[in-house]
Amino acid sequence: MKSGTLIRQVVNKINQIDFNRKDERHLFNDIYEHMLKELQSAGNAGEYYTPRPITEFIVEMTGPKLGQKILDPACGTGGFLANAIEYIRGREVKSPKDEKKLQESLFGVEVKPLPYLLAITNLMLHNIEVPRQIRRADMLARPLRDYGPSDRVDIIVTNPPFGAMVATGTDANFPAELRTRETADLFLVLIMHLLKSGGSAGIVLPDGSLFGEGVKTRIRAKLLEECNLHTIVRLPQGVFSPYAGVKTNLLFFTKGEPTKEIWYFEHPLPEGYRAYSKNRPIQSKEFALERKWWQNRKKTANAWKVSIKEIKDQNYNLDFKNPNGKTDLAHKPPAELVKILQKMKMK
Repeated sequence: MKSGTLIRQVVNKINQIDFNRKDERHLFNDIYEHMLKELQSAGNAGEYYTPRPITEFIVEMTGPKLGQKILDPACGTGGFLANAIEYIRGREVKSPKDEKKLQESLFGVEVKPLPYLLAITNLMLHNIEVPRQIRRADMLARPLRDYGPSDRVDIIVTNPPFGAMVATGTDANFPAELRTRETADLFLVLIMHLLKSGGSAGIVLPDGSLFGEGVKTRIRAKLLEECNLHTIVRLPQGVFSPYAGVKTNLLFFTKGEPTKEIWYFEHPLPEGYRAYSKNRPIQSKEFALERKWWQNRKKTANAWKVSIKEIKDQNYNLDFKNPNGKTDLAHKPPAELVKILQKMKMK
């Protein structure tokens, strides 16, 4: 706020809202969600926000049910949990008993104080009376072996932090063969560990988690051996712009059986777009293609299938490009790029 006078004016406006009236409470909730969206372009605050179309799609495709234990281990402002509330409440909550069961089954953890506070407020605006199930903590700071059966959950939906390194010593909380300082990779190991057998996850990961050698290879091998990674939705550049310009992927998997094949779906950019941006963000309606394809999977211009043998032959590299699409130079190895450029120069 630029001045005390402006703060007073805002407080006066908020005081006019009757939070006992459902329509006014919902209107304020819309305003609050708009404020959270604006954080996406607020420098470092952008790391707290996942675009609503992404959270909606992941929750819908994961399909949480009433009574299932749902967790976001890096919940930011609580977007995934808010969507899970809306999804279950709109389908299964028919009584106060159902509502109580719903409120007792949602859990979130956030390490940073500002997004933690925003998440608490967000859940209160979604009629969670006392959001005590949101904790301020770092789930990576606890040794993996200390998470026991009581910590297991049915559903995990999350966008773990990526592009950053964990604090020195945090990687020692994980088995020696899986130790890395890359945040997204450690969260993937944690998510696999926390899922119950038969539990499902829908998560956002950067392209860098799909390839790379050493620890990254061992983590991917563990994922494919312990879980059925049935779907990877490949998103184009700019979805998290301006906070992160890297390409990202939506991974969907179920724990308890090994992967036999992976379906890939390349999310197309709207006509006339070269990339998403702050002023041209991704829209929920654009996922209509994925929703239509999801239940009746066939190979299309946007969808293709890769067998586990092909993946193992590529040393568990999951960075498979659309065989029907244009060549994506951004993903080519440097040596291959040089050859392509040389050919272009010769022409």
